[in-house]
Amino acid sequence: MYKVEFYEDRKKECPVIEFLEDIQPKIAAKVAKWIEKLEQEGPNLPRPYADIVRGKIRELRVGFGSNEYRFLYFFFGKTIVITHGFLKKTQKVPEGEIKRAGRYMKDFLQRNKGG
Repeated sequence: MYKVEFYEDRKKECPVIEFLEDIQPKIAAKVAKWIEKLEQEGPNLPRPYADIVRGKIRELRVGFGSNEYRFLYFFFGKTIVITHGFLKKTQKVPEGEIKRAGRYMKDFLQRNKGG
């Protein structure tokens, strides 16, 4: 079993919580269910629910109606660190979202590994 953690920056701001607060409670409940599934399955959660985006960055995919919600994350040992969420409006994950997850991952690793 894995443990899910939401990324927080140095000011203790959490992009995942901010995103979840802006979506409807029904959607947030479905997201919570899939985060729980991710916790149970870890890297074995199959497509179409999860996928590798680039390098160590992966995505959790949650569909609701005609909307696609994405949560980018990476593994830190047995911890799954979810960097942020967004509403996906294009075929591919936008480059800006991938770069944002990369920045958050780098910051997290520097603060938690000394590297």
